Amino acid sequence: MSEGRPLLSDVGRRLRLPADWRERFQAPDALAWRLLLLTFLFTVVVEILIIAPSAASFHERWLLDRLQSAELASVGVEALPYSAVEDDVAEQLLAIGGVQAVVVGDQGVRRLLLQAPNLPRTPDLIDLRQNRPLARLLDPWRTLVGHPDRSVRVQARPRYRSGDFMEILAPAQPLKLELQAYLLNSLLMSLMISLVAGGLLYGGLAFLVLQPLQRVTRSIERFALDPEAEGDPPSDRHDEIGRVERELARMQGEVRQSLRARARLVALGEAVAKINHDLRNMLTSAQIASERLADSPDPQVAKALPRLERALGRAAALSRNVLEYGRSEEPEPQRSRFALGPAVAAAAEDSGLSDEGVKLARAIPARFTVNADPDQLNRILVNLMRNARQAIEGDATRLGRPGVIKVSATEEDGVVVIRIADNGPGIPPRLSERLFEPFVSGRSSDGTGLGLTISRELAVSHGGELVLVDTGPGGTRFELRLPD
Repeated sequence: MSEGRPLLSDVGRRLRLPADWRERFQAPDALAWRLLLLTFLFTVVVEILIIAPSAASFHERWLLDRLQSAELASVGVEALPYSAVEDDVAEQLLAIGGVQAVVVGDQGVRRLLLQAPNLPRTPDLIDLRQNRPLARLLDPWRTLVGHPDRSVRVQARPRYRSGDFMEILAPAQPLKLELQAYLLNSLLMSLMISLVAGGLLYGGLAFLVLQPLQRVTRSIERFALDPEAEGDPPSDRHDEIGRVERELARMQGEVRQSLRARARLVALGEAVAKINHDLRNMLTSAQIASERLADSPDPQVAKALPRLERALGRAAALSRNVLEYGRSEEPEPQRSRFALGPAVAAAAEDSGLSDEGVKLARAIPARFTVNADPDQLNRILVNLMRNARQAIEGDATRLGRPGVIKVSATEEDGVVVIRIADNGPGIPPRLSERLFEPFVSGRSSDGTGLGLTISRELAVSHGGELVLVDTGPGGTRFELRLPD
């Protein structure tokens, strides 16, 4: 953290500023500061856009005033016999017009009415007869930065007399002084207007945007600190900010309900874990007792014992699966690259596939590898193969037709696609849409309905997916997609 922020925070606490002001001092990169900076920049741009044309207009108007005075003086000079003017009279006329020389152009002939003095520098030409907007905008700044001895020759069309053009020679220093005074006054006036306009704009945006956003931000921060605490009710605004406030309040309410439901599920999970722990101890004792009953000579006991063992096995599997599903989360997959063929063979053996019963058919290219967690991939394959084997073995309509589970693999655009297909009876339509939900089983006689749920979670943790492609009387096909 920078040293400036704690100091500003201490100043805010010592001065006992409001909380929202202290937050602004602590966060100079907040939206309010950025908006204030943008307002200032826009104000400067507006001032430049106003002052530049205004300075050009003042510059041109000053020159036209001198031309008009010189034109009137030229009319008086030509009224004299032979246009003769004494030196002192010429000086007075030049002083009245604010010019150093006057030239009249008529039919290609230039007539010097008032003699120009000797100048130390060559004057710059400004022809007001030509329409050059860029030059008009630059002329005032050339005057401001020009040399003090600078002079200008200005040409324009006459207004009160005949002729092609009027030309005057005038010193630039008086224009420079008047232009500086004009720009200073214009700058002060523009700055005052811009500050008032910028302040009103910032105040309006602060009232309409910043304050509601700060209220939304404080609501989010309070919710992050204490989700159970009720926040401020949304405002009655009908614009986008009002919609944000209402949607935020709705989402916070939904999250509160989810958190409460999750808390109840956590408590329920703890209770179920305790029950399962005691139940597994009871089942262990029951399995030990059933093993002792196997030595009993009573035929009734021998007849009932297989059913008892199957019931105890299903109860133990249910207890084990419930505990496995009740974990807070699966561990992150420890990826490694290994051959897929041996992994499929090992999963088939764990699933109870054999040449005498349901067989495994592999269509995996030689030396085909996959980048995944070996243990988690084995769990996925075992769940899918065991479900397929049990479905085939439980089909009473097969009439001796052999059961086959075919596993194939391909690579498509950097994704390994593993297909597990069987020729079993298929999944009932009422269950296929909810097959991956917890405790939804595709068989009526056995299973807990957690294997596919856990398998899909393991696939998602790899960045992939497990999907049911199709199912029907001809069999069922799953696809496991894993990024390589």
